[in-house]
Amino acid sequence: MNKILKNAFKKEIIYANDFYKIGCYELAFTYIERAHILGQSYVIPHFITHWWMFKIGLKTKNAKEVLGQIPRMIAAFLVSKIWVPIGNTGGVNVSPFKPMPVPQDLKKIFEKAGKKID
Repeated sequence: MNKILKNAFKKEIIYANDFYKIGCYELAFTYIERAHILGQSYVIPHFITHWWMFKIGLKTKNAKEVLGQIPRMIAAFLVSKIWVPIGNTGGVNVSPFKPMPVPQDLKKIFEKAGKKID
């Protein structure tokens, strides 16, 4: 992961952690989804985002999210380097195979990092 993507990923994780600490789990999840978009092509960042989704699922007692994140955490290790659906936010509310539009601000980060996402 190049420095530009790494810094952007870390920033999203920091925001998520800040909201998680104060119990704003919906906002924390939103920032984890953004981190997922940035990090899904890299094994460890991809795993980290699914771990966070799992943790938030536990805190919110969302059994569907908790159970859905277990295979996604495993898949993060197996397929991150092979193929990822660009823009996918990573939660159980979307298919793990569905490409999704990348938010404009994240698209600019990818461009600045020299990563083609289309």
